[in-house]
Amino acid sequence: MAQSFPEQEKDPDYWRRQAQNTLRQALSLQQLNTNVAKNVIMFLGDGMGVSTVTATRILKGQLAGKPGEETVLEMDKFPYLALAKTYNTNAQVPDSAGTATAYLCGVKANEGTVGVNAAAVRGQCNTTKGNEVNSILKWAKDTGKSVGVVTTTRVNHATPSATYAHSVNRDWYSDNEMPKEAVEEGCKDIAWQLMFNIPDIEVIMGGGRKYMFPKNTPDLEHPKDDRANGTRQDGLNLTQVWREKKPKDKVARYIWNREQLLALRPQDVDYLLGLFEPGDMIYELDRNKTTEPSLPEMVDVAISILKKNPKGFFLLVEGGRIDHGHHDGKAKLALHEAVQMDLAIRIAGDMTSEEDTLTVVTADHSHVFTFGGYTHRGSSIFGLAPSLSDSDQKPFTSILYGNGPGYKLINGNRENVSTVDYNLPTYQAQSAVPLRQETHGGEDVAVFAKGPMAHLLHGVHEQNYIPHVMAYASCVGQNLDHCKTRSLGHSTKASLSLLSIALIVWLIL
Repeated sequence: MAQSFPEQEKDPDYWRRQAQNTLRQALSLQQLNTNVAKNVIMFLGDGMGVSTVTATRILKGQLAGKPGEETVLEMDKFPYLALAKTYNTNAQVPDSAGTATAYLCGVKANEGTVGVNAAAVRGQCNTTKGNEVNSILKWAKDTGKSVGVVTTTRVNHATPSATYAHSVNRDWYSDNEMPKEAVEEGCKDIAWQLMFNIPDIEVIMGGGRKYMFPKNTPDLEHPKDDRANGTRQDGLNLTQVWREKKPKDKVARYIWNREQLLALRPQDVDYLLGLFEPGDMIYELDRNKTTEPSLPEMVDVAISILKKNPKGFFLLVEGGRIDHGHHDGKAKLALHEAVQMDLAIRIAGDMTSEEDTLTVVTADHSHVFTFGGYTHRGSSIFGLAPSLSDSDQKPFTSILYGNGPGYKLINGNRENVSTVDYNLPTYQAQSAVPLRQETHGGEDVAVFAKGPMAHLLHGVHEQNYIPHVMAYASCVGQNLDHCKTRSLGHSTKASLSLLSIALIVWLIL
C-alpha cells in the first residue's frame, strides 16, 4: 500500500528552502578543489543504469520506513555529475569487458576482451601480443601507491580483470576454460595473470577460489560439491604462489571466510588475498553472514590496509552482482546489491577526506530494466501498478524488463501476476521478449564524482575519458606536466584563503 507523503511537503516554503539550499551549495562549487588526489577510489556498479539508481534510492528509503522517493543516496551527494557513452568499438550495446578496458585502461575496446585494444580479436590468442594496454591500477602502482581490487564477483571476472590482465577472452578464468591452441600459443589465463602480471597488488578480495587450485582439489568450504573443485590444468596452487612471491619482511594473509576477515588487524597486514566463494560471491539477500562478508565490510578492511601508504592508494570496488540479478530478471536481488554498494560508498567517505581523495561512482552499462505504471508516492518499488492493463485487464508490476526470462504465457495469454508472489527475491519480473538471460541496455550511464579535480567530469564523455581524469587528478600515468605546479592539499579554495590572509596582513602593516 502506498504511503502518504510527509506533511511538510504541502508547504511551498519547504520546497523553496530546499531549492535555495541547493543553490547555495552549487554556488560554493565555484571554488574548485585542484589538490593532487593522494587517493582515488572508483566504485563500479555493474549494470547500474540510471533507472537502477533511481529504484535503488527508493528501495533504500523504503527499507528505512520512508516513502523512498525523497531519499538521498550517498552517490547523490556527490557535487559533480557526467554521462558516459558506453558503446564498445564493435558493439552498440556493450559488455562488461570492453567497457572495463575503457574506464580502467583509457582505451575503448571490443566486447569480450580485457586489457587489450581494439586490434585484438576476441578468442584469437595471436592477436594479444603488442595490443596490451595497462590500467590506472598499474599506473598508480608504478608511482609507489598501494592498490586494491574488491568485488562481489569472481576476482577474475570482467571488471576486476581489466585492472591487471590482458586477455582476448573474458571467459578464460583458468587454463581449464581456454582452448588447447590458445594455451599452446602462449596465452595465459586470467587467474594466472592476477598472480604474475602485477604480483604486488596489496588487496584482492572477492570470489573465484576454484580457479586458483589444481583440478579436482576439494573446496575448503564446499568439499562435497564437485562444482566447487579446483579447475587448474597446470597443477598450480595460485594462493601458494601468491604467498611465495611476497617479500619476506612483509605480512601476507590469505583468507576465505568472513570470520577471518573481521579478525584481521589491518595495521599488521601488508598484503591481503580474500577469496570467499568458489565462483561469484552470494547475493546479499542470500548471504551466509558467518562465512561471507558484505561489500561494506570488505571495503572497510581494504581502505584500512591501503591508507597506511603515505603515497596514497588506488582502489577499485565493484558491486558486480547488480548485473547478475538483472540478467536473471530478479530485480529484488539486483537492487539490494546496489543498496549495499551505496552503504560501502558511505564507509569509504567516512574513512577518507574529500580534500585529498577523488571518488568516482559509475556503471559499465545499463540494463533493459524499467519501472513505471503511474505508481503512487511511496508505493513499494516491487509492487503493482495501481491500474490494470487496459488491453488484457490484468495487473502488472511496476518493474518490468524489455527482454529476459520473465516472459511467461499461460494458455497463450500473459500471466496474471496477482496469482504469484511477486515480492519473493526469486521472482522474475515480466519481460516483453523471451530470453534465457536479460540483456544490457545501450544508453549512457551516470558518473558521480567528488574530491580533487572532480569538476573535470562535467558533461557527456566517452567512457575511456574517466581513467584519464583519475590519473590527471592523482598525478599518475602519462600526463604529469601539471604536477609540477600542484601540491598535495593545495586547492584553489586554500589558495584564496591564504591570499586573503596575506592581504589582511599587508593592510595592517
